[in-house]
Amino acid sequence: MLIVGNVLVSEELITDSFCCDLAQCGGMCCIEGDLGAPIEPDEIGDLEDNYPIFKKYMTDEGIALVDKNGTFDYDPVGDFVTPLLEDEACAFVYYEEGIAKCAIEKAFLNHEIAFQKPISCHLYPIRIKKLPDYDALNYHRWLVCDSACQKGKEVGIPLYKFLKEPLIRKYGELWYDSLEKEIHSTDNK
Repeated sequence: MLIVGNVLVSEELITDSFCCDLAQCGGMCCIEGDLGAPIEPDEIGDLEDNYPIFKKYMTDEGIALVDKNGTFDYDPVGDFVTPLLEDEACAFVYYEEGIAKCAIEKAFLNHEIAFQKPISCHLYPIRIKKLPDYDALNYHRWLVCDSACQKGKEVGIPLYKFLKEPLIRKYGELWYDSLEKEIHSTDNK
């Protein structure tokens, strides 16, 4: 475990390879699971404000669910999560050539909104556990990501490098630079 600022970084983020392979997995992280993706409290406003713009990309079922229940739900301990359809797909999903993708991110990539998607989705398969004085970054291993692990090995990219952009989005460029320095200093010991 590395400590960088107020963030505990699991060694698996450094030692394990990863590179999403949507052609193989079909975007299963958006359509499988028993809970929605975590949403940070300050993201609720982004979802509500941008929903009228990105909803045009969602499925009819997703739109009906969000129109009825809102842009977020609660997990069993009361934390905010994305709403799920009955088949366990995220309400914000859409399909492109059989691959599940994020309607929020599509609107972002089309320069229609400034909010990319919930940070937990952008960081996946890293999950953040909030501790009293730290954020703990852990690797969430899931069978549906086996092809991403294999592709990561083939291209030689560790998980923390694959997720550089969302890590910088969450913690800042200075933090990410400190992470790399800490990794390199550990490698040289």
